[in-house]
Amino acid sequence: MNVVSVNDFVLKFDGDTPILKGGRCKDCGNYTFPFLSGCAKCAGTNMESVTLGKKGTLWGWTVQGFPPKSPPYMGDSDPDTFQPFGVGYIELPELIIEARLTESEPAKLSEGMAMHLVAEPLFKDDEGNTVMTYAFAPL
Repeated sequence: MNVVSVNDFVLKFDGDTPILKGGRCKDCGNYTFPFLSGCAKCAGTNMESVTLGKKGTLWGWTVQGFPPKSPPYMGDSDPDTFQPFGVGYIELPELIIEARLTESEPAKLSEGMAMHLVAEPLFKDDEGNTVMTYAFAPL
């Protein structure tokens, strides 16, 4: 079984450790996620690829209780087998991002909760590879 990332430009691996890739404007210091070729703050194009923090704080969340529309959703879209998942805003040292959460029970999540980056299986592709995505789990 091979493991591949659903979006290699965002999720990389250092051995088994997931790494989020973003961007930083060299002119104004603004961070982006994912990497963008231009800066939304100053409209500059002097961007560099950076590794983002692995720990953050949960700002807010919801639970995705039904399959999202596809495309662009990748994963189980069968309403009979779909598993709900949490979605939240995570404040990293560099910026706030939206991310999948490993926890889908609202009572187990709280504003200000410490979170850390993990990789989790999303689906199996046509070749049998496990396709991974990034998520945040309670610390």
